Amino acid sequence: MLIEDYGLALGKSFLFSLATLVPILNPTATAPIFLSLTEGASTGMREVLAGKIARNVFMLLFAAMLIGSIVLDFFGISLAIVRVGGGLLVVASAWRLLNSSDGGAERSARMAEGFTVEMADRRAFYPLTFPIACGPGSIAAAITVGASLHDHASLAMSATRIAGAVFGLALVAASVLLAFRYAQQLLRLLGDSGTAVFLRLSAFILLCLGVQIVWDGASELVLGVLRQAQLHSL
Repeated sequence: MLIEDYGLALGKSFLFSLATLVPILNPTATAPIFLSLTEGASTGMREVLAGKIARNVFMLLFAAMLIGSIVLDFFGISLAIVRVGGGLLVVASAWRLLNSSDGGAERSARMAEGFTVEMADRRAFYPLTFPIACGPGSIAAAITVGASLHDHASLAMSATRIAGAVFGLALVAASVLLAFRYAQQLLRLLGDSGTAVFLRLSAFILLCLGVQIVWDGASELVLGVLRQAQLHSL
């Protein structure tokens, strides 16, 4: 093959992974949730957390893209089950946010005293990385992207396409880093009352997203059962 063919494959896989994952992750929509779950943390602590979450998002999506389908096949788990289980986690996280108290200056001060480095390390992956920043929909999409990239006769071409997708994942992780790191500055323009309303609205949208993920997975499972029943009846 010509070098232009590899360059075209690299660019296509880069754009494919980017266009598939960014709308699902939507870092600007999950940034307010990040602020709510790190209430009381200092600006420096949030910057450190944003870097850890971005790194976790990249590693999680990279692993899902490379070996996700293999792991699911090994354990006999379908993507529909991943959507249902992960969607329930999203629903649970959103429900806690919706029912949390608004707090105030005294509560923020208490949380600032208790928000230690150990607490930040515990929350960096769950729930801040999964399922908030990178939910089951993103993982399912990454698995789908990886399956399509492996589907090629040439090993060199498959490696080229995977390299392009990895560049796309790096840009996705960078967008998460920027959105989370500067979320406080963006929400500061709304003021205290506007921020409280925006956080509640974001939590409600997250709840709806979780219900949608569960619905998609459950619908796929039900349709599969109906198809099997129809085949047995023939």
